[in-house]
Amino acid sequence: MGIDEYVAELNRALAGPPGPRRDLIVEARDSLTDAADALEAEGLDRAEAERVAVAGFGPVEEIAPGYQAELTCASGRRLGTLLFVSVPITVLMWSVLWRLYPGAETAWLSKPSWYAPVSRLLDVAQLAVGLYGGLVLLALGRGARWIRRPRLLTRSLAVAVWVSLPVTGGLGLLLTYGSGQPATLAALPALLANLVTAALWGLQIYGASRCLRVTRPVVAPCPS
Repeated sequence: MGIDEYVAELNRALAGPPGPRRDLIVEARDSLTDAADALEAEGLDRAEAERVAVAGFGPVEEIAPGYQAELTCASGRRLGTLLFVSVPITVLMWSVLWRLYPGAETAWLSKPSWYAPVSRLLDVAQLAVGLYGGLVLLALGRGARWIRRPRLLTRSLAVAVWVSLPVTGGLGLLLTYGSGQPATLAALPALLANLVTAALWGLQIYGASRCLRVTRPVVAPCPS
């Protein structure tokens, strides 16, 4: 097997963010090319030098797990960063709108008694996910050397996103339509805030889906 075939097989065996995956593949190709160049300088023809270099690098099934672990950490760090940044932005954006827009403060006086606790619960649920994202980011970054199972940590963050979004979405709908009171926000500010929220949620869903994909358990084939 030549270098091109080996690198292509390794690339197919890996899943994760395109940028880090491309960097790992380029690193592997460069290492193989350097080894083949050295062997060719010793007198081997190019094809044989590449075969020896590939053999010395190791089979894909043995090399891929180490590379995949790096990609799993990269996926978790990216999702953690997104949550740590986007969740506070969402909470702050809506809080500012409700406090600064005309009529919002007086509207609180006519809200039902459950409205304020549910609103606080929504903020706490969102910020808890953002905080967990920050903790995972820290654990997979500076604390990576002490984390024995980064795959489970990355997967737990993805599951937290998939659990929290329906909860926060349901609480948001309850606050918007369950009070029986007319909305105090005009159409344009509400539309812009909803667009930003939807875009950030879409990014979170995409990141969580990728983390679930790269951390799915590997099922060994049944013996024939």
